[in-house]
Amino acid sequence: MKILADIGGTKTRIAGSNDLLGFTEPVMYDTPKNYDVGISEFVDTASRIAGEERIDGVQIGIRGRILRERGAMVDEVLSNWSERLLAHDIATRLSAHVEIENDVAQVALGEAHFGAGKDVDILAYITVSTGVSGCRIVSGKIDTARHGFEIGGQYLNIDPTITFEEMVSGSTVEKQFKMHPRELGKGNEIWEELAELCAYGVHNTILHWSPDRVVLGGSMFNEVGISVPKVEEYLKRIMKKFPNMPEILHSSLGDFGGLWGALVLLRHRS
Repeated sequence: MKILADIGGTKTRIAGSNDLLGFTEPVMYDTPKNYDVGISEFVDTASRIAGEERIDGVQIGIRGRILRERGAMVDEVLSNWSERLLAHDIATRLSAHVEIENDVAQVALGEAHFGAGKDVDILAYITVSTGVSGCRIVSGKIDTARHGFEIGGQYLNIDPTITFEEMVSGSTVEKQFKMHPRELGKGNEIWEELAELCAYGVHNTILHWSPDRVVLGGSMFNEVGISVPKVEEYLKRIMKKFPNMPEILHSSLGDFGGLWGALVLLRHRS
């Protein structure tokens, strides 16, 4: 059996697959902040999913910058996990080969093969949730990059310097209003303002990556949140450089895009 996983700053999702055509009902739990506790819970969950079957491969998406040569990651949110030998430690406990990938890249790959990004050559996936990030998928594969993709760090204001992430992320909204973004309610005018701000970050990413389609995902695009059609509306007003706008779609795989992406990566290795 193969194990597919998505370890986020808030939730961890794990499933199993025997045929790499689909996966078992995912198990979801709160991601432990403590690394050792997190590894133990991961191994226990994967073992329960596999039952009597042997685990012969594990693909994990995890937040942060991936240190491939070490099988580790660097992250501020899961700081206790940072630079720990994640792939080695899980491989040792499960006696299986383990690979790790950035969680957003893994979700993007899932959307490209099974979701809103299907059937295009160049896909830009952008997520706005606690933070802002994204990934470019070219011909069904994660594009080559030296240090991954950090589009949330692009500056949208100079004096003072303010990044895309600092303008529209869930953590920014929560800090500003002292409440979870969903508590602001559907009709709040902040969503209109955030749609316009978001359009500028998406616009710059389109200029850099020149995609056929942009898929927007993450918790800030939920029903109570930023409207994808509104982002597209503002984009049409500000786009000057390209003669045609790429399609702008909402992600379609929900909480399990990262597991679908893991499935793709495991297929490529089989």
